[in-house]
Amino acid sequence: MKTTDNYSKGQNAARLLLGTMLIAAGTSHLTFARKEFQAQVPDWVPLKKDTTVVLSGIAEILLGTSIALLKNDRKKVGIAAAGFFAAVFPGNISQFKNRRDAFGLDTDEKRFARLFFQPVLMAWALYGGGVTSKKDKL
Repeated sequence: MKTTDNYSKGQNAARLLLGTMLIAAGTSHLTFARKEFQAQVPDWVPLKKDTTVVLSGIAEILLGTSIALLKNDRKKVGIAAAGFFAAVFPGNISQFKNRRDAFGLDTDEKRFARLFFQPVLMAWALYGGGVTSKKDKL
């Protein structure tokens, strides 16, 4: 079912939920989960781990706010969010490869399973942003 803005209720709900989750995750980067996020930063990143966590947290807050509120730019923001999820994927690989415990991912099996969630996040961002719609063009 379509809404008056040519996006389905499902797309709008996905967009708003993803925005909320990104804002919450970004806030946790800057506060209570800061140390755990540092476990995901690959050793080859040229910045200090804490700096990387803070910058990625700020990016998540900005992306979350943008995807939730910028209706006229939702496709561009959806693509940017999907790109962000792709860009931070090496952190998930690093956590698995280096066997770093964080966020309850305390076994190789759990860390490996987490790798498959990143493409889901990317698809979610594209769907919520209306990028996957056949009718609409960027």
